[in-house]
Amino acid sequence: MAKGKFLSKLGFFASYFEEFSVEFSVKSGSPEKQRSACIVVGVFEPRRLTAVAEQLDEISEGYISNLIRRGDLEGKAGQMLLLHHVPNVLSERVLLVGCGKERELNERQYKDILAKTIKTLNETGSMEAVCFLPELHVKGRDTYWKVRQAVEATQHSLYTFLQLKTKKGEPRRPLRKMVFNVPTRKELPAGERAVEHGMAVAAGVKITRDVANMPPNICNPKYLWEQAQLISEQYDSVTTEVVDEAKMAELEMNSYLAVGRGSHNESMMSIIKHAGGSADQAPIVLVGKGLTFDSGGISIKPGAGMDEMKYDMGGAASVLGVMNTVAALNLPINVIGVLAGCENMPDANAYRPGDILTTMSGQTVEVMNTDAEGRLVLCDALTYVERYEPDCVVDIATLTGACIVALGHHATGLMSTHNPLAHELLNASEQSSDRAWRLPLWDEYQSQIDSPFADISNLGVKGAGTITAACFLSRFTKKYNWAHMDIAGTAWNSGANKGSTGRPVSMLAQFLMNRAGVVTED
Repeated sequence: MAKGKFLSKLGFFASYFEEFSVEFSVKSGSPEKQRSACIVVGVFEPRRLTAVAEQLDEISEGYISNLIRRGDLEGKAGQMLLLHHVPNVLSERVLLVGCGKERELNERQYKDILAKTIKTLNETGSMEAVCFLPELHVKGRDTYWKVRQAVEATQHSLYTFLQLKTKKGEPRRPLRKMVFNVPTRKELPAGERAVEHGMAVAAGVKITRDVANMPPNICNPKYLWEQAQLISEQYDSVTTEVVDEAKMAELEMNSYLAVGRGSHNESMMSIIKHAGGSADQAPIVLVGKGLTFDSGGISIKPGAGMDEMKYDMGGAASVLGVMNTVAALNLPINVIGVLAGCENMPDANAYRPGDILTTMSGQTVEVMNTDAEGRLVLCDALTYVERYEPDCVVDIATLTGACIVALGHHATGLMSTHNPLAHELLNASEQSSDRAWRLPLWDEYQSQIDSPFADISNLGVKGAGTITAACFLSRFTKKYNWAHMDIAGTAWNSGANKGSTGRPVSMLAQFLMNRAGVVTED
C-alpha cells in the first residue's frame, strides 16, 4: 500500500509522521532483476549464503562467495557488509546481513537483525532498498508476521525526537523507500495487508513515543486533551469529550482530585470514542494512567532519575496511540479510550499521608504514601467508565517499581479478574511480540491493603507490590470484565537510549484487531 494512500488518513499526524516516514511495498521477484539503490540479503553462520544470496553470487560469477571465503563476513547475527557495484548486479549496492545459525533464527533475532539493517541502510545513503529478509524461515511465523514486523521495526529504528533541538542532525540521504520481497506471488495479499496494518500500528507507536517524550512543561493534562481533539478532527468515527475538575467535583471524584490538588495544572480526563460498530454494541474501554509528572507529592521521590517521571503518563500515551491506530484502520468495533491526566506535586494544598479520601464509588481510602498516586486516579476513572456498560475494561499504567523487580524491562505485567480476557491479551502479546506475563490476583493478597481506619489502604504491606496495587484497582471493577497492565518496566528506556518505547501499542492494537475479526495471518 502506498504511503500517500495510507498517510492521507492520518491528518495532522501525517506531517508529524513524515519526519521519518518510509514508503513501503511488497513484491515477489528474483534478486538479479532488481534495480535499486541496495539489495538486502542474508548470510548464515558459518559463511553460508541464503538461497537469494546464492542467486546473486551466481550472476556475479562467484564475487560474493569469494569475499565470504576470504573472511569478510562470518554470518554472525547482526554482522553487516556493504558491497558496491557487484558484477552483473543491476542494483548499486548489496548489503549482506549476518543472520546467525539458520536453525536458531527466532523472532527476537529476526527483529534485531532488521533493526540493525535499517540503521545501516539509513547511515550509508541508500534512500531505497529491496529487502529479501522476509524470505528467511522464522520458526512458527508466517509471511504476514515477518512483513509486518519488518515495517514496525523499520519505523521504530528510524525514530528520532528532534522537535525541541535547534540543530536536527538528520541524515543527508535518509532511507525513504523499502520494498519487502516475498517468496511467491500468492503471498502478496498477505504482505500487502501486513504493510497496511504495520503502518497503522507504527503510526500509533510514534504518536505514543512523541507525546511521552515531550517534557512536562509542555505535556500536561491539557496537552493530552489537545492531542485527543486532534485525532477527532481527522476521523469521522471519533468524538471526544473532557471531564475537568469542576465536573469531577460534581461527580465526587475526590480521589482523582486529591492527587492533582498540589499542581497548578488542572486535572483533565480526556475521553476518545471510536464508533465503528453498531449503536447497541458494548464498547471496549481502555483507561490510561496519565500522570504527566510525578514528583511523589509530599512523599517526594529521590532527585536522581526524577526527570524520567514525565513518563508516568505512558499508559495515557499508549491509549492515545492505539486509538489513532483503531481509527486509521476503521475497525468495526466500538472502542473508548480514557486518558486520566493529572500531575502530582508537593504544595501547601497537596494531599498528605494519613488523609482519608472518599472515592467516586463511595469506598474510602487511607493515604499511606502520596507516591502511590496512580491507583487513586485510576480508581475514580474505573468507576466513571461503568456508565458505558462496557464489554470489558483494560487499564494501562506505569504503576509500580515492583513490576520491574518481578519482570525486568522485557515483559508487561498482566493481572485480571476474568480469565478469558487475560488469555486474549496474552495471545495478542504473543502475536505482536510485544510480550506480557500474567501475575496472580488471588484473594489471599487482598488483606495486604486493609486499613484500620478506612475501607482500603493505598499501599500494601511489604511484598507483592505489583499484585497489591492491582488488588486495589480490582475493588473498583466489580461491574465488568477487567484486566490491568503494569507497564512500569516496558514504557520507556533509561540511560544513553532514554526515551519512550511506544509499548504496549502493538499488543493492544493486536487485541483490538482480533476482536474486530481482522485477518492477521496468511
